[in-house]
Amino acid sequence: MRPLLLLFIISFFSCQSTPVEPTPQNTKLTKTYIDPAQGYSQAVAVEANGIKTIYISGQVGSGANFEAQFRDALSKLLKTLENSGATFKDVTKYNTYIVNYQPEYLDTFRRVRKELLGDTNMPASTLVSVQALGLPEWGVEIEATAVAKVE
Repeated sequence: MRPLLLLFIISFFSCQSTPVEPTPQNTKLTKTYIDPAQGYSQAVAVEANGIKTIYISGQVGSGANFEAQFRDALSKLLKTLENSGATFKDVTKYNTYIVNYQPEYLDTFRRVRKELLGDTNMPASTLVSVQALGLPEWGVEIEATAVAKVE
């Protein structure tokens, strides 16, 4: 047997999973479009079986430097979560895109994130350096997914 195939088989069978009850075919699924704009919404909330999943579009920051733009983008993320009926504690994953990322940004990134979002029970996170965003003046963009109980 090929080593790669053997590795795949071992990896596949070593994963542990939890059984999930099948969703009834008559489950009602609703979508709410939060702050629709030109060709997109700031967020889309999908509700089913008492659970709401919120997909938040990239929130861009404005300001004279990285810290100002990062603070602004996080503030917009928090506002969009609020408008969607959620908080940052409901976020399960967020991605941050920084134009021309510099290693010295990491200390600022961590300090501001801790100040505005805390540092316990944090969601999964990805930090990516990109060449450009949608407009030349955008230096930071944050997108997120949140999961919350329907109230």
